[in-house]
Amino acid sequence: MKYIRFGNTGMKVSRLCLGTMTYGKPNDRWPWALDEEQSRPFIKKALELGFNFFDTADIYSYGASEEVVGKALKDFAKRDEVVLATKVFNPMGPGPNDKGLSRKHIMSAIDVSLQRLGTDYVDLYQTHRWDYETPIEETMEALHDVVKAGKARYIGASSMYSWQFAQAQYLADINGWTRFVSMQPHYNLIYREEEREMLPFCVDQKIAVIPWSPLARGMLTRKANKERNDTERAKTDQFGKSLYGMEVDFEIVNRVTAVAEKKGIPNAQVALAWMLTKPAITAPIIGASKPGHLEDAVAALEVKLTDDEIKQLEELYVPHPVLGFS
Repeated sequence: MKYIRFGNTGMKVSRLCLGTMTYGKPNDRWPWALDEEQSRPFIKKALELGFNFFDTADIYSYGASEEVVGKALKDFAKRDEVVLATKVFNPMGPGPNDKGLSRKHIMSAIDVSLQRLGTDYVDLYQTHRWDYETPIEETMEALHDVVKAGKARYIGASSMYSWQFAQAQYLADINGWTRFVSMQPHYNLIYREEEREMLPFCVDQKIAVIPWSPLARGMLTRKANKERNDTERAKTDQFGKSLYGMEVDFEIVNRVTAVAEKKGIPNAQVALAWMLTKPAITAPIIGASKPGHLEDAVAALEVKLTDDEIKQLEELYVPHPVLGFS
C-alpha cells in the first residue's frame, strides 16, 4: 500500500479508500448489501493490505453500515491507526428534521453516527449532498461547532457544483470557521465532467479529492454489456442505472478491455491506474464484495500506463449531463 497526504492537512491516508456502502444489512433500498458476517472479512482483509481509510454514511443500510464498520474496526484495528469517514444529509426518519444540513439535524446526526460507529470522533465528517433548504452559513457554522466539540477532526463535502463549494469555503474563511478539506465527487473514465471546474479548483485550493464510483458501479470492470443484469445489485440499483448508458460509455469500456487484455490484467486495474495518473486524485473510494476485489485494487497501484494508452482510454469521451448530485 502507498500513503498520501490528505489535501492540505497533515493527515496521511492510504492511496485507496474502502467504501462501505455494500456492508450493513439487506433491505428494500439495498437488497444487495452484505450482512455483518459477510462484510467483516472484507474489512479485515483491507486492513491486512494496508488500507487505513474507510468511508461510510449514515444512510447506508439506514445506519447498519456504520454499525458493522464500527464493530469490525474496533475488533481488527486500533482506533487512532485508521481514518474513519462518514456523511450526513439523507433522510434517516419520517420527520421533517430527520434530514438535510440544518444545525438541528447535523447536531443530532453526528451523535447518532458516533453511537453506531462506537467511537468518540470521526476523522472526516462529510456533507453527502447540497441542502437547498438550509442557508449554507448555518451548515458551515454547525460543522465548525462539531469540529470544535471534538466530534470530528476534519470536514469534507460530496457532489455539488463548484460555485457552491467555493461559496462554502469563502464563508468559512471570512467567519473563521472550519474549511472543507476534501471533496468526494462522481468521477471515472466514463464520467469526467468534474475535470471542467471542480478538480482544477481542488488542485488550486489543495483540497483532497476522493472520488466515488471510480469503477462506474462495476461497469468498467468487465466487457461492455448493455443488458448486464447478472447480479442483485445490477438488477435493483436504480440510482446506478441512472448514471450510465450513453453509447459512448460502452465504447470506452471496450477501450479499457483492450488495454487490459494487452497488459494481461483485469479491467479494474486499468480503470483505477488511469485515475491514479491524475494529480488531483488523493484516494479513489473502491468497493469490495467478492474475493479478489481488494487485491485487484491494490495491484492497480503498481500498474503503469503509457501516454498512448492514456490517450486511447480518454479520446472517445464526450460531454455528459451533470449526474450524481441528487
